[in-house]
Amino acid sequence: MKRVLFLGLAIVLSLAACQKAEKRYTQQSPEIDTYKKVIDAYEKQDWEAMASHYADTAKIMNNVIEEEGKTIAEEVERSKEDAALFSDWNYVDGESEYEMVVTDKGQTWVNFWGVWKGTLASNNKTYTIPVHITAQFVDGKIVKEFGYWDISKIMMDIQAMQEAAKIASEETEKAEEKTSEN
Repeated sequence: MKRVLFLGLAIVLSLAACQKAEKRYTQQSPEIDTYKKVIDAYEKQDWEAMASHYADTAKIMNNVIEEEGKTIAEEVERSKEDAALFSDWNYVDGESEYEMVVTDKGQTWVNFWGVWKGTLASNNKTYTIPVHITAQFVDGKIVKEFGYWDISKIMMDIQAMQEAAKIASEETEKAEEKTSEN
């Protein structure tokens, strides 16, 4: 009889432990909903709304190591500068995935994968770039964010346009000098 009692107690305790286990992976959470708002604000260039989801002490590392991270204010300024270069940008509908994980250390991270598409105003060329961003949340706010994407095609085109503009300027200057000599 004691064995049956102990077995019953063990079953009840194991069921209770299973019910209290925290989800360590999900694709639906308040943190994911918050990160969707961050992406939406970025697309709309609503920098105030975007920044509202970050802790004041947040550190943002987009294509840099942690020691080179930026504050949210610095990231907003950089985003404004980037936005001035493009006639439009957005993440492609249906190409975004979100997941939340709780690490063994109890840290909450939201991972985002998406396809960014933007048209550079100076050459009217559209660029499509895969993006991965992971953001750590504490008390509903982003405290760290790491973003990874390759902008080398955009940078090469900007560099080529700058070089062409420099050559054109030099040629104009030479032509003006010849005209003034005559």
